[in-house]
Amino acid sequence: MGILSDVQIRNLIAAGAAVAKSDGDGLTFTMSAKQAAEKSGSWVLRYRLPSVKAQREVTIGKYPDTSLSAARKEASKLRARIQQGEDVAREKQRDRQERERAWTVRRLAEDYLEKITGRLAPSTVSQRRQQLRDHVVNVIGNRPAVDVLPADIVDITEAAAAKSLHVARLVLMVLREMFAHAVARHVIESSPCAHVTGRAVIGPRPVNRTRIMLSESELRAMLPALPSIGRSNELAIKVLLATCTRIGELTLAEWSHIDLERREWTIPPELSKNRKRFVIPLTDPVARWFVDLQTIAFGSRFVLPVRTRFNDSDGDRPMEASTLNVAINRLCRSLADKCRRFTPHDLRSTARSHLGAMGVDILVAERCLNHSLGGLVAVYDQHDYLSERRKALELWSGFIVACETGNEWNVIPLRRAAV
Repeated sequence: MGILSDVQIRNLIAAGAAVAKSDGDGLTFTMSAKQAAEKSGSWVLRYRLPSVKAQREVTIGKYPDTSLSAARKEASKLRARIQQGEDVAREKQRDRQERERAWTVRRLAEDYLEKITGRLAPSTVSQRRQQLRDHVVNVIGNRPAVDVLPADIVDITEAAAAKSLHVARLVLMVLREMFAHAVARHVIESSPCAHVTGRAVIGPRPVNRTRIMLSESELRAMLPALPSIGRSNELAIKVLLATCTRIGELTLAEWSHIDLERREWTIPPELSKNRKRFVIPLTDPVARWFVDLQTIAFGSRFVLPVRTRFNDSDGDRPMEASTLNVAINRLCRSLADKCRRFTPHDLRSTARSHLGAMGVDILVAERCLNHSLGGLVAVYDQHDYLSERRKALELWSGFIVACETGNEWNVIPLRRAAV
């Protein structure tokens, strides 16, 4: 029978001060200042071996998860092993190290991605999968997670920053999340990202970039040059521009979402930023571009597929948004001063600005971009404006085709009251 009682343990917890109380035969209840604040403690067995002068100790469990009676039972088992000459603390440490080394960075990345799938938007999961694959798994994937050092985090972040400061910040963010996940899973004791800051490695965050609206002259220079970056990229840019959609909505689009007979593209709630189903009317030019995309999709379920390997297994998966960004960079370099550097999201602001200039009603233009209508408008106006949006997008796609082919665009803009 030990010295301590359950009542004494509860009183020690209630006192809220760091303490170490023996239960006899080496079993000790300990509570650090941090544990005192958390109303918890630890059970530790202290012992000596004939061949070792120094006192050894092994943690049995945490209180209250491990009760007084459970701690005594486990201590009894450990004492029997110690009497046989076994160094139980050393064995526990060896077991922990073996478990830790079994968790490679690759395995940790897979586990992290599995846990965030379904919790985060598919486009976000896809983006983080790409960042881990390209910047982490391909570099240190076979290394035990426990061996990753802060210097490794700095090296990976700096390598990403050499290509893109924006990507470097995203890579550092996903590394922090992944290693915080590892700590929570008890794979590692502390995160190698704990004291690595973006400001120290990457530098201060730049001033937020103003969205670009490409002018008519820029569109007339850019659109005819699109074939130079490949058919898939060309069609993706034209579809984004003509439908006012977000890059993630297109890269994750599946053919089951596209109805060419009805001339409609349905974005399901899980792919929509506002988590609401959204139907986009497809004009004749856009429908033709989708037909072309289907021809070069080669049976993929995705509108924009890519076929590469991740985790050494083949799989049908969507094109990454960064692929289009790289293509746009190449395009803009070739155009020099004929067209400003733009991003896929700038195509939305371009479309919105031109729709306004064409006389499209503000509510219709906002719904073309699937923007939520705030205030009382959102409460009382439940109309989806599908027919009005179709007319507006027909006008807009006609302008795009005119810019692409070099023809004049002399259609009379819609009156605001007419759309």
